[in-house]
Amino acid sequence: MPHFFVKTESIQNNIITISDLENYKHIARSLRARVGEKLLLIDEKQTQYECKIIEINSKEIKCEIEKSYVSKRDLGFDLILAQSPLRSDAQLTVMEKATELGVREVFPAVTDNCALKTDKHEKWQRVMYEASKQCERASIPVCHPVTTLEEVLKQDFDHIIVFAERSTEKSLKTFLRENPIKKGDKVLVIIGPEGGFSQREFEFFREKGLPMITLGDLILKAETAVIVGLGDIVYEYQG
Repeated sequence: MPHFFVKTESIQNNIITISDLENYKHIARSLRARVGEKLLLIDEKQTQYECKIIEINSKEIKCEIEKSYVSKRDLGFDLILAQSPLRSDAQLTVMEKATELGVREVFPAVTDNCALKTDKHEKWQRVMYEASKQCERASIPVCHPVTTLEEVLKQDFDHIIVFAERSTEKSLKTFLRENPIKKGDKVLVIIGPEGGFSQREFEFFREKGLPMITLGDLILKAETAVIVGLGDIVYEYQG
């Protein structure tokens, strides 16, 4: 079923009214939905609604709720990505796949070898919004404006993982065995640019006492490292 985000305030007497222009156009014009067809809607409280369209007029769509339940499309912990922005297509792939893998927030962080200096976080946020609908996310992740690693690390996290192939201390499996992720934890994952981190950045990580973790002996492209790194963390947590 097509999946859309709605506001709790749009629900009354077991009826959900879709009146925002974007959702209305997508459902009524792009999908050409008809009365009797089913939709999957979710509100900001992460309640999922299986609905049947009962009315479509020139301004709104009314849906009758047939079933509701709390969405399970959530990791159970806050997975946060600080990543050096890549060139256009590769960065769009990162945003889409990070969304599919359950990331809660993305901090595009300019690094010494960063390929992209411009701030396109609004475009990246749009990609994450669309990916959230496609993979039935319980919530929409947030893409922050471009920042620096120094600024990101001013926040508090339960775990910080730096993927750095050229200067590593241990494997991800070993690190997570020693530092298991618990429900509700905030986990920051730092991944560098195509050219890797600079020597200054490696020294910065050491000064901060941050663990530098390897994904194995293979050298991965930056966008591939995002997918593999996040996927391995989710696997180890759920396993």
